[in-house]
Amino acid sequence: MPEPSFRRVFHQVDIQRLESDPSLELLSERPLDPEVAADRALLARIEVLITGWGTPMIDADMLQLLPNLRAIAHSGGTVRPVVDPVVCERGIAVSSAAAANAIPVAEYTLALIILGAKRAFWAADRVRAGKGDEELETAWPAVGIRGRTVGIVGASTIGRLVIERLRGLELEVLLHDPTLHPVEAAELGVQPVGLAELVERSDILSLHAPSLPSTRGMIDRELIARMRPGTTLINTARGDLLDQDALAERLERGDLVALLDVAAEEPLPLHSRLRTTPNTFLTPHIAGSIGTELGRLSAHAVDEAIAFATDGSFRRGIDQKTFALRA
Repeated sequence: MPEPSFRRVFHQVDIQRLESDPSLELLSERPLDPEVAADRALLARIEVLITGWGTPMIDADMLQLLPNLRAIAHSGGTVRPVVDPVVCERGIAVSSAAAANAIPVAEYTLALIILGAKRAFWAADRVRAGKGDEELETAWPAVGIRGRTVGIVGASTIGRLVIERLRGLELEVLLHDPTLHPVEAAELGVQPVGLAELVERSDILSLHAPSLPSTRGMIDRELIARMRPGTTLINTARGDLLDQDALAERLERGDLVALLDVAAEEPLPLHSRLRTTPNTFLTPHIAGSIGTELGRLSAHAVDEAIAFATDGSFRRGIDQKTFALRA
């Protein structure tokens, strides 16, 4: 992986754990570069490879440099930018830190749900503009978190963590996920509904689906039009899940709130209408691990590398049969 990515994510204490573990031999304390002859010699010996943000695609060509590779422990979330399907076809085990990275996203989402319900961002803009004396409840009759309906799109790892964190609040949780069995929904304590019904009933709508051909643009113009006035839309998943132009048009009416951490194109273009629409709170993809939270990713990747070296399997390996869906 690139040196800056390595320095940002990996803690020295985790490198020392690799050095001292008797079940493995650490071949390099720094990232390896396939373009360097000495590094290629090391790559040829590697059985367990730790990857991260910026790692080049491990495809059939790259695998020629890794003849002994048995496992990949990815220190990021999705492995799609790093692992070509040929890796799983050849029986190479793959693990991801998606579960570790899901924790701060769920925490951030919960914060947005509560702050959005309190109209905190609207109130902050009023204070900044010197208009803090206006009654918030007059502008937004539906305000507060108690008794509200929260709609979750996607029973992903993050979606489930958000549902778990909502249990302590007095509200109703709806869930849309066509892959979820009703028994699982009951175990989660949520009401499974169709997407249109979820959009129409939710006071707060939070997206947690993966970006797949079947989900891109799923929150389209028609569904955005169905949202009731005062609805808060939260997206900490992927920007291409929704129609941004249709959302901007609805926001310009002033009766919708959007709290967006992701965009279809990142960084969000300077000419994007979302930069100027009212009731819009934008952040630059910060819901995932940043700062001190990156330590979870470092520890997870090292834990998985040690587990494979010790037992021959990952603790959180990706099921090769469902690789395209879960990667």
